[in-house]
Amino acid sequence: MTSDHGSASMAGMTGHDAADIDRHVRIYITVFVTLMVLTFITVAVSYLHLSVPMAVTVALLVATIKGTLVACYFMHLVSEKKLIYAVLALTVVFFAVLLALPTLTHRNGFWIHEPHPPASSSPGTGH
Repeated sequence: MTSDHGSASMAGMTGHDAADIDRHVRIYITVFVTLMVLTFITVAVSYLHLSVPMAVTVALLVATIKGTLVACYFMHLVSEKKLIYAVLALTVVFFAVLLALPTLTHRNGFWIHEPHPPASSSPGTGH
């Protein structure tokens, strides 16, 4: 009850295919090591006692790089067609707008409506 499928598939694998697999494995290992280095950078920056805006900027920059690496290599977007890039770009634009919306509306108080103080019930008493 032996099957020739295993030996047939191994016989079909040429030296080019093995080299291609090795190249992909090296890429994945390189991306993994890069993600680990960026994680260590994120932790190290937290001990530098930077100002809040600078710390947030560095953290967002590192997170953007890490997210791009994950999306490009582990989600295989690096080899996708242009339509995927258009959808991804549109998503990034909407995300940026959603992040900017509270900042833009906070400055002019668009969403903030403070209640007026209640009118006193007896105007002649001074209370």
